[in-house]
Amino acid sequence: MSFRNCAARGRHIVLGGLLLGLGPASPGGVFAQEQPVPPQVVPRPEPTFSVAVDLVTTDVIPRNEHGMFLADLTIDDFEVLEDGVRQEIASLVLVHGGRTFSLQDAPAPPVAEGIVLPTARPPSDTAGRIFLIFIDDLHIAYNQTPRIRDLLTQIADTLIHEGDMFGVVSTGPSSIAVDLTYDRKRLDAAIDKVTGAALPIADIVQGADFSQQGPAEVRWRVHTAFKTAYDLLRNMEQVEHRRKALVLLSHGYDFNPFPEGRLVDDPRYGTRLAGLDEDLETPDTYTKAGPVFLDSELTLELAEMTDAANRANTTIYAIDPRGLNAGATIDESVSPEEWRTHVSKTQDTLRILAERTGGLAVVNQNRIDDALARIDAETSDYYVLGYYSSNPDTTIKTREIDLRVNREDVNVWWRRSYRLPPTRAEATPR
Repeated sequence: MSFRNCAARGRHIVLGGLLLGLGPASPGGVFAQEQPVPPQVVPRPEPTFSVAVDLVTTDVIPRNEHGMFLADLTIDDFEVLEDGVRQEIASLVLVHGGRTFSLQDAPAPPVAEGIVLPTARPPSDTAGRIFLIFIDDLHIAYNQTPRIRDLLTQIADTLIHEGDMFGVVSTGPSSIAVDLTYDRKRLDAAIDKVTGAALPIADIVQGADFSQQGPAEVRWRVHTAFKTAYDLLRNMEQVEHRRKALVLLSHGYDFNPFPEGRLVDDPRYGTRLAGLDEDLETPDTYTKAGPVFLDSELTLELAEMTDAANRANTTIYAIDPRGLNAGATIDESVSPEEWRTHVSKTQDTLRILAERTGGLAVVNQNRIDDALARIDAETSDYYVLGYYSSNPDTTIKTREIDLRVNREDVNVWWRRSYRLPPTRAEATPR
């Protein structure tokens, strides 16, 4: 309501009392006084609160001492703890050889008095697996294009079976965006479009950016890759009770590549590093705090991506298409030491993404047949264990999961932690 309307309403004043000669006449000839109408009291509605009680699920892969999958476990063989507190297992599903067996159906969520719960979702299709093939062509060299196309063909032949869904997304000029589908022809068409578009080392070195935030082009590429992967994983949270894997193809990430090479290449400061002028100082913006800041930012990006994968119960399998690295090519303007440091750092980022989500990092090796066979096995035979958390404190965002199997000589993999999704108030920008 506008201020003008409010003022107009304020001018309408009801006058009480006897209005001689204007009021209606009563039967006795006396003008009756109009009685004021008592205001109606409108009851205030009781507030209601909507609280979502979600089933926490984790994939569990138990193997014996010989590496064989154990398919004969029951719900009584498992024990799960969250932050050290034992939880009641609500559901257990066995997927063995692509076939699904429900060992314990999930009951309805626990009802808390005074809480309005959302309606239950219908159970989703549990047949087959879901693979997200994430081609980070912004971090794959152009000369690796034939190799990565062969690698994708191997992935299609080894991992994608009948009944499996898959999606393909790229980060750069390959411009690939294939929604989840069963159609293998779409995967073949996507493979033909893949082209590496990583920033050449010469361009990084000659850029000579000494700001605390590192080379701007490098930062944009890294942030684009992580943002794309993060959005994919957020969408995967909606898919339940299926084995989900993100196959990441990338050279890895580094916010501050070849710092000495970039400094030497700059004509203003290269003479000092070459020993020709010891009195020439480095730029004020290029301090020891710069690399520390950039490494912290990279750590934060890795943590956010692994948190998103764990919330979605999605395993990351990272593959470096470079294969076995012998060293930089002869025409690269960086020292062998800096090249090895860069490769080690980028490969470590792939290892972190894989290990923190229970996956596998395939780095520094040319033959990946065994690695793909292992990925196929891990995504074909597993249990899906679910429970409703007994911890009502929503301020504790990160929850640690500990799982035990009451068998001897069993090696078990499971998701070690998960993080609560942000509330609506937390997600709304201020």
